[in-house]
Amino acid sequence: MGLSMTTEHVAADDQGVLPLDRAVEVDAKPIEDAPEQNEVPATHIAVAGALMVGDASSALRVLHADPERLESIKLCYLDPPYNTGETFRHYSDKRDSNEWISELRGHLTALIPLLAPDASVWLHLDDSEQHRARVVMDEVFGREAFVSTIIWQKRKSRDNRKAFSSMHDYIHVYALSGPKSWKRVRHGLPDQGTFANPDNDPRGPWRSAPMSVQAGHATQNQFYTVVTPSGARHDPPPGRCWTFSKMRLEELVRDGRVYWPRGGAGKPRLKRYESESGGLAPFTIWTADEVGDTASAKKELLRDFPGGPVFDTPKPEKLLERIIKIGSDPGDTVLDYYLGSGTTAVVAQRLGRNWIGVEQNESVVEEYVIPRLRRGSVVLREVLWRVTNVW
Repeated sequence: MGLSMTTEHVAADDQGVLPLDRAVEVDAKPIEDAPEQNEVPATHIAVAGALMVGDASSALRVLHADPERLESIKLCYLDPPYNTGETFRHYSDKRDSNEWISELRGHLTALIPLLAPDASVWLHLDDSEQHRARVVMDEVFGREAFVSTIIWQKRKSRDNRKAFSSMHDYIHVYALSGPKSWKRVRHGLPDQGTFANPDNDPRGPWRSAPMSVQAGHATQNQFYTVVTPSGARHDPPPGRCWTFSKMRLEELVRDGRVYWPRGGAGKPRLKRYESESGGLAPFTIWTADEVGDTASAKKELLRDFPGGPVFDTPKPEKLLERIIKIGSDPGDTVLDYYLGSGTTAVVAQRLGRNWIGVEQNESVVEEYVIPRLRRGSVVLREVLWRVTNVW
């Protein structure tokens, strides 16, 4: 199976910055020798990506000029240079702090018209500037838009050279609609609990949960005696009340949503169905065992580029997978205007999301991003990547 790609090489200026009026777009089209369409997962068929080479400010201006892009972004993941004062293989991370903050403010402000009303923004940083960045995000999006700060374990090994061994990064999460409204559209983590269907319930597998709660804010109609199918009688445990009123309990019983243990003599338990589970609320600490760390991310790159120098600061695919699954649905659009080695685009494509990626360093795009996309999932192998100047 072959892939075709054409591109124009653009010279950088004296500072190593590509001209601001250049971008490349990646169109997804079936190629002649692709497998039959019924071999392609349906959720992936319509996925398309746009890969732009240039700085974030210019890319955001171009997106503003396209009416179809306005209010189209469901999730924006940003992993900018942290301003650590270090120099890495592909970029310098030394900026004046005020200049760094000013640029961040400008980019976030320009981002707002592109965000869907129920969008979320995930800003990934370390200790260097995260505290200042949080203030800027409050300023740009409003304090009421703050959802949470996630702690990601970026390493397992200890660094004894410093006063404290830093092992985590921060991911600030903001939602334009605010945390309560955004919670209704965000996805929880998969519920790993055991579901079964011993009674062949037509609603499918279920598991039971207690039907009593602490009585601190109870109303009078939550205190009554329950009579089980076997005739046993139960009052709420001391200090607790029934979860539902007697009338509501009777409705649940008629609807087959109550489980009576001990052969019908036990206290009532609510049947919670796997099909109705909205998932679990994510914790704010994400461990390396759950979502990978920097070391595992480098191993992923070595898998694709054996023997070659790896990107200095990659993020693991499992981390991006969790973020994208929480904040978007298949068919939504994900934006990353600090694309780096391309992990966001690779994972978004695999999960059936449309994506827009922006990377200023042309050599990074050529060395990492495009090869990773070409080596990606079945769907990526079945498309023709056409890279051309789009304005």
